[in-house]
Order: sequence, then structure tokens, then C-alpha cells
Amino acid sequence: MKLPLNTDLTGKVAVVTGAGGVLCSMFSKALAAAGAKVAVLDLNEAAAEKVAEGIRQEGGQARAYRCNVLEKVSCEEVHQAVLKDFGPCDILINGAGGNNPRATTDKEYFELGDLDSETKTFFDLQESGVEFVFNLNFLGTLIPTQIFAKDMLGRPGCNILNISSMNAYTPLTKIPAYSGAKAAISNFTQWLAVHFSKVGIRVNAIAPGFFSTQQNAALLFNPDGTPTPRTGKILAATPMGRFGESEELLGGMLFLLNNEAASFITGVVLPIDGGFSAYSGV
Repeated sequence: MKLPLNTDLTGKVAVVTGAGGVLCSMFSKALAAAGAKVAVLDLNEAAAEKVAEGIRQEGGQARAYRCNVLEKVSCEEVHQAVLKDFGPCDILINGAGGNNPRATTDKEYFELGDLDSETKTFFDLQESGVEFVFNLNFLGTLIPTQIFAKDMLGRPGCNILNISSMNAYTPLTKIPAYSGAKAAISNFTQWLAVHFSKVGIRVNAIAPGFFSTQQNAALLFNPDGTPTPRTGKILAATPMGRFGESEELLGGMLFLLNNEAASFITGVVLPIDGGFSAYSGV
């Protein structure tokens, strides 16, 4: 893998949660290419193993671990396994997260008459769905940090990187729980940065804009390849006028993990969004 930035992570142990997914699998591969020993964590062990095997085939060091980031016992068991296999954690990427249909409205705007239709409105959002989204995104960041950050105490050059979102700046329509949960991640990143500032742990986050992947292609484009109405709104609100390529997240990640280039940077949420968060619409 060709890296956009020369960040040397040789000898570092990197733990990545949600690493079986599209973006965090790419993060894992980049960390390995930079020299890190990568612990690939995911609830789907088969997906994690596929990522780890790909890294090993490229000459990197990686192992897969099944981990439920919402269970402290699961995280601690994996922590002990990582300690045995690789040693103490130097880098934690909190990548586990996601949304849920039970916490999503059908329409962007509520209109009179919606209550009498089959439309799923704000009033139909299920408590269990909202709770799932907040737990997965917030507790799924807090619990792994509680477990793995203990390795970092008093050890120079350790980093935590969280994954926020454009939703944390301005909530997107239809997904109130996900927007609120990602806003919590940005706030939590700042809180952690202050809390750990005296023990040498830097804590930052990246906030991806809109990226087209195989997983979300059906939501962004019609079967004939034309953009959906929601895609049109996204691109119109992105000054650069396009979706990001997933590889364009790597520069920001590697910069924030670089202990020479970013040694005085902590508590930052870095938007990687083609200007979306800066654009007022006029």
C-alpha cells in the first residue's frame, strides 16, 4: 500500500475496532504499511481475519480478534490476548459505530397527515433503536478506551483516534440518533484530550464527510447510475463537488498519529469533507 504521508510506526502496537468494515480495514492496512503491529478487532471474526490475512500476505504483522465493544469483559479478554501476542497498546483507533433503521425517519420533514400514513415519523422512532445507536457509537468508544488506554499511561508517543462525522457539526435529516451520537464523540474526544494531557496521551478525531463505497452505493445512486435526490443535495453542499475517496482519509489519520508532526495537537476533530462543514449554502 502506498501511503500519502511518511509516518513511521515501526514497533508500535495499533488496536483498531470495527476493523472488519470498509474504512477501518483500510486504516488497519495503512497502519501495518507504516510498520505497526495491528490488532484487527471486529464483532465479525471472519471479517477481521480476512483483513488480518490480507495484511500478512503483504508482509505486515496483524492478528484478528472477535470483540464486542459494548461488553467490557469481551474487551478485556481481547486486551489480554493482544498483550500476549504483540505487547501493550500504543495506538487505539475507535472505529466501531453505525446507525440503525429503528432510529431513522422515512422523511426529512414532518408534514400534517404523516401520522395517518404508513410513514415512519419522529413519533415512531423506537427507543431500542435509539439506545442501540448511542451505545454502539458512544459506549463503543468509551469502553475500549477504558481498557486499552491503561497500556498508554506514562508511555511517550501514545495516541487515541476517534471517528466523528459531519453529523457532529450539523445534524443530517432523518438520522437524529446517529447525529447526536457522533456529536457526543466529538465532545468526548475533547474531554479525553484534556483528561489525559498530563500523562502523555494525545486524543484526536477525524470527521469524514461523504464517501462513496460499495456498502452505501445503493443509497447514493439509482440502478442506472444517476444520483439519488439525497446525493444531489450532498454534492451541492460540498464545495469540491464530489464524494471523497476512502484513501483520502489516510493522510489525516497518519498526520494525527505522527508524534513529530502533530506532537502539540490534541483535542482536535479534523474534518475531511471537501469543504462541506465550511459551506453555508450561499
